[in-house]
Amino acid sequence: MSTMIASINTNEILDMDATTLAEKIKKQEITSYIAVSAYIEHIKKINPVLNSLVEDRFEEALEEAKHTDEKIKNGEAMGKLLGVPVTIKESFDIKGLHTTGGLVHRKDLISRNDAHVVKVLKGEGAIFLGKTNTPVLCFCQETDNKVYGRTNNPWDPTRTAGGSSGGEGALIGAGGAAVGIGSDIGGSIRFPSHFNGTIGFKSGNNRVSQVGSFPNAGIPMQERMLGIGAIAKSVQDAELINGILADDKAPENELSEFDVVIPIEKLHYPVESATEHALKEVKKTLVNEFSVRDEEPLHYRDSAHIWQLIMSSDRSESGAKIAFNGKPHHFLKEFVKDRVFNRSDIHHYYSWASFGANLFRPSPKKLLELKDIVGEGEKEVQAYLQRKLLILPVYHTTALPHGEVYWQIFSIWKTFQKFMPFAAYANTWGLPSLTIPVAEDEKGLPIGIQVISALGNENAIFQIGKLLEKEMRGYKRAPVV
Repeated sequence: MSTMIASINTNEILDMDATTLAEKIKKQEITSYIAVSAYIEHIKKINPVLNSLVEDRFEEALEEAKHTDEKIKNGEAMGKLLGVPVTIKESFDIKGLHTTGGLVHRKDLISRNDAHVVKVLKGEGAIFLGKTNTPVLCFCQETDNKVYGRTNNPWDPTRTAGGSSGGEGALIGAGGAAVGIGSDIGGSIRFPSHFNGTIGFKSGNNRVSQVGSFPNAGIPMQERMLGIGAIAKSVQDAELINGILADDKAPENELSEFDVVIPIEKLHYPVESATEHALKEVKKTLVNEFSVRDEEPLHYRDSAHIWQLIMSSDRSESGAKIAFNGKPHHFLKEFVKDRVFNRSDIHHYYSWASFGANLFRPSPKKLLELKDIVGEGEKEVQAYLQRKLLILPVYHTTALPHGEVYWQIFSIWKTFQKFMPFAAYANTWGLPSLTIPVAEDEKGLPIGIQVISALGNENAIFQIGKLLEKEMRGYKRAPVV
C-alpha cells in the first residue's frame, strides 16, 4: 500500500474526480490526509489569483481526514464520498463558518447549524475545505461583493467567473477541490460552469432541499425555479451528487427512446460563431445514434420574460430588507453612492439589479395571471420533453471581461430578453439541466452546452452527458499557476 501511495503525485490527485478519489481512498491506495493536504496546498497557490475560496476550515479538514483514515484502517468507515475534500458556495450554512451573503453587516455572523445538503454530504463522508464566493445575496451572474471582493476566471483572470456560484466555478475549474456544490435560480450553476469549463448540474423543481441556504427562496414561484447540484470535473460526479442530494430518485431511462432537439437554424437568439460551431459539432457527434431535430422548443421565447417577472414579483423587497438590515433604502441612490463615490456597503451590482426589479415588477393582476401561465406552461413543457433531450447554449459567448455580462443582463433596455433565454428556460419551467464543456473558442476559453429534459429524465440527461464528455472537450484543469 505504501508503494502505491508514494506513486501518486499531486497533479494526479488534483485531476481526479470525486468518484475516482473516493474509490482509491476506500481501497487505501491513497489516504484522505494526503488528498486533503494536496488540495489545501493547491488552493493556497491559486486563491491569490482567483479569490474564489473566501473562508477555509483547513485545520478541521486535516483532523477529519486523519480520523477518516483511522476508521478505514479499522473497517469502520462507509460513505459514497468517504474522505473526499469538497467545497461549497458561501450561501450554504456550515456550522462554525460565516454566511454573509456578501453583506458587510453580516460579516461577523457565524452559522450554528449545517445546511441540509451539508449534513447529507457529511453523512456520506465528505470533508469540507471551505466556502466560495458569491455576489450579494446570490443576485446576479457575476461574483463580486463588499465583504470578499471579486472572483476571477482561472482561464483568464481579467474575465468573469460568472455567478452566482462564481467562486465555486472558478475553484473547481482550477482543480481546487474534488467536487463542489452550487445553486441556480437564474443560471447560477450553469454560467460559472460554462465560463470556467466545469461540469454543472441544476436539479429540477424542488428535487433538493434548500433548508440552510441563504437567502431562502421563500416565494413559491421562485422556489420552483431553484436547483441545487454539483459543480464538478465529471458527469459521473454530477450524477453521484444528485443521487445523494435529491429527495426523489429518478428512474432508469432507455436512451434509445429519446429524440434530441438541437436548435441551430431555429435558435432564434444570436450567438458568437464559436458557440454556433460547437452546437454543430455536438449535432455531428449525436446524429448517428439519435434522431436529431432542429426545432424551437415549446414556450422557448416566453421563458426569459417570465423568468424576469417571477424574479421581480416582490419588487426585491424581501432581499432589500436583508441587504439594508431593515433600514430605509433607495436603490437608485444607493447605486450612485457606490458606483460614483464608492461609499456604500452594498455593491452596485445588487442595488442596480434591485432597482430594475422594482421598476419592472408585475402588477397584482399580472401576478395572478402569471401564476396561471406558469402552472399551465410547466405541464405543457413537461409533456413536450417527456421523450426529448434538449440541447442549448448557456450563453451567447465565452467569458467576457469583468462587468460586461452584468450589464448585458441588467440593462434598462431589457437586453436580458436576448441574452437570458438559454439559461432561463430550465429555471422558468423547473427543469433539470446538465452543463458540459464541449469546445473552446479562439482564445482558449471553454464553451459549455446544456442538456435539458423533463423531471424524471435525469438518468437520460446523465447518459448523454457522459457520451458528449467522452467524445468532446470535457473538463480540463485550468493552469492558473
